[in-house]
Amino acid sequence: MIRYLSGPFKWFFKLEAASGMLLFICAIIALILSNSDYSSLYFEILETYLFLGINNIGIKMNVLHWINDALMAAFFFFVTLEIKREFLQGELSNRKQALLPIIAAIGGMLVPALIYIYINFENPETLNGWAIPSATDIAFSLGVLSLLGPRVPLSLKVFLTALAIIDDLGAIVIIAFFYTGDLNITYLTLLLLVFISLLILNKLNVKKFLPYLMLGLILWFFTHESGVHATISGVLLATVIPHRKKEKDFSLLIKIEHKISPYVAFGIMPLFAFANAGVSLDGVTFNSLLSPVPLGILLGLFVGKQIGVFLFSIISIKLKIAQMPNNSNWAGLYGVGILTGIGFTMSLFIGNLAFAQNNQYIDGVKIGVLTGSLLSTLVGYFLLLIFSKK
Repeated sequence: MIRYLSGPFKWFFKLEAASGMLLFICAIIALILSNSDYSSLYFEILETYLFLGINNIGIKMNVLHWINDALMAAFFFFVTLEIKREFLQGELSNRKQALLPIIAAIGGMLVPALIYIYINFENPETLNGWAIPSATDIAFSLGVLSLLGPRVPLSLKVFLTALAIIDDLGAIVIIAFFYTGDLNITYLTLLLLVFISLLILNKLNVKKFLPYLMLGLILWFFTHESGVHATISGVLLATVIPHRKKEKDFSLLIKIEHKISPYVAFGIMPLFAFANAGVSLDGVTFNSLLSPVPLGILLGLFVGKQIGVFLFSIISIKLKIAQMPNNSNWAGLYGVGILTGIGFTMSLFIGNLAFAQNNQYIDGVKIGVLTGSLLSTLVGYFLLLIFSKK
């Protein structure tokens, strides 16, 4: 029974672990290209505009925006499917099991944000990036954890996965409420009508994905034009995909999740990393890290994440609100807390939203995210290596 229940998680963990390694490789390639003789070509391709539509009706965006607005909508669709499944019948469906990662995730979002706000409090422009260090990259962090193999108990891997999923949920809420532009009431109304149509499909228990997909594409267009960030359309679409626990033989949600997961893990996420991790290091010195934006992100990810996750975990376990993961100890829990400081994908994404109108801070965002994530990777890995059981 235990083997049957842990099967889907092991599959998911292997997928995310491999994806994390690929993310790292793509980020390194982007850094190399953006600091080589091919840097001009790299940035020119990302700035090339592409039009999708018929005649004059359609959308024209550069390659970077197509990746961040369109492909990332599919990423958010996949993430929300994961979140929905976990809450309905996964690790987060059991209140006792869910409390520790939920409480730890809250601490892991709150403390980094407070650190960033403290450092950037006097500058309203840079203050807008407060949410950047609050995110955890699930694929990258699980990829690092996978390198330790059986040294790390399965319970800690489950804890990190659940915590990162809650982080993603928090990021979705933050994007929806804090990084939405000027709203267009007409398109917002059309968005609502399409979403109601999707809810009707759900209530009718439509088990074919094509109707959801067609309406989802229309939903994406209306969301993009409404002023709400386009990726939220992926979230809305995922919430209406049916998943009923009584239907053991078929779940449209699980079927879609399994089908698109390789494309997200080995296509969309690496492409996002390649397009967003490139930053010119020309003229970058140690003092560059002391600027408010990169320093706030660096300290938020590397210091704030581990303090927030570990402190909130200690409090909840000592007060007997939650339980220590099976076969784990405080050192292991702390090591995993450090790994949550690997923000990467989601931190870079939020950074692009936070400073969409102030591009002069984007390089600082990338430097802070990459440095904070790298420190969290190295320190977290070696701490777990030292204190984990062989």
